[in-house]
Amino acid sequence: MEDIKEYSVSEISFAVKRCVETNFGLVKVRGEIFGAKRADSGHWYLSLKDENAVLSAVCWKGVALSLQTKIEDGLEVVATGKITTFNLKSSYQLVIEKLEVAGTGALLKLLEERKQKYIKEGLFDSAHKKPLPFLPQVIGVVTSPTGAVIRDIIHRVKDRFSCQIIVWPTLVQGEGASLQIANAINGFNAVQKEDNIPKPDVLIVARGGGSLEDLWAFNEEEVIRAVYNSQIPVISAVGHETDTMLIDYVADVRAPTPTGAAEFAVPVKSELTTKLSSLELRRVNAFDRYMRILKEKIENLSLGIVNLKQILNQYEQRLDDKIERFKNSVQTYILFKKRDLSSVDLKPYYIKNLFEKKKLEHQNLSSRLESVSIENVLRRGFAWVTDRHFQTVYNATDAKKKGELNIRFVDGIVKTKIAELRDARQFDLFDE
Repeated sequence: MEDIKEYSVSEISFAVKRCVETNFGLVKVRGEIFGAKRADSGHWYLSLKDENAVLSAVCWKGVALSLQTKIEDGLEVVATGKITTFNLKSSYQLVIEKLEVAGTGALLKLLEERKQKYIKEGLFDSAHKKPLPFLPQVIGVVTSPTGAVIRDIIHRVKDRFSCQIIVWPTLVQGEGASLQIANAINGFNAVQKEDNIPKPDVLIVARGGGSLEDLWAFNEEEVIRAVYNSQIPVISAVGHETDTMLIDYVADVRAPTPTGAAEFAVPVKSELTTKLSSLELRRVNAFDRYMRILKEKIENLSLGIVNLKQILNQYEQRLDDKIERFKNSVQTYILFKKRDLSSVDLKPYYIKNLFEKKKLEHQNLSSRLESVSIENVLRRGFAWVTDRHFQTVYNATDAKKKGELNIRFVDGIVKTKIAELRDARQFDLFDE
């Protein structure tokens, strides 16, 4: 036992560190991420696990910002880095320098998980889809500035209905591609009138075909949310017709190819010209047909209308006939009245008797009227009671309400005020 060498804690720690770092310089480790946590410093701390073991790992801030694959729990990855030890805890860890998704199967699983997440958020709902403009003046294209994609789009647009095309050049795969694509979409939406470029009426986000790994930038969250928040309609044209990325679900229209996107964006000018010519011809023919029908209706109606002068002459003739008949009737009436008058015996004694009879009737009526006059009634001892406005008062109750009364006798009017109503038959009167 005396021959066993003695080490300090630090010596052992450094010895282990040298051994680990010497034998495991740069390695690739396959495993599933779990327990991932981003520190306030921007560094990521996580673990990689398989069925039998767990390996701690760290990804420094600078590396994490440049990773093409985002650190997410449950994602199976291949991490490239160096194994080192952490002396203060007597542990070892992998310092990640590169991170890749482990195979197509893992990518498809991640793709489906993200798809379900965005479906729950409503990012793919048809209610958020915007209609494409019928004839855009400006088309914005987000794609690589080189390659066949942009050439195909420009060529197809010029063939159909030439308009202005503005290209926002971006990476379409690899590190930083998703951020550039998102920034381009947001940038087009941020264009103002005072800027030196016109704002597009529609956007095309496009790239050619490739593997799932090559197209992965179009599944990243920043791209999906940029398309969802775009006020400008977006056409997605990523990969081949059989490739479906998450951008295809959130875009307003999904085109099978970049060329197809151009066809969605603009109509064919020659077809529009032909259609307009056809519509113009139909309009002219319809107008001519309408005028012919209207003319026929007027002609048919005119057949049923008699000559207006003839109608007027008929009415004038009727009027002349009625005037003649009226004259004859008046003359006949006068002759009859003259004959009746000549037959009446108007002897003097008859007229006198008639006058005396009417005079007597008049005297009788005058006497009856005089007997019921106000003056005769007042002479018999009655009085006429009125209020201050000379409106007749009929009973003691109304008299008390009036307050002041005018009592008219045959020889004059007495004005009174009522002091108190004792009963319906007796009350005091005070002369003014």
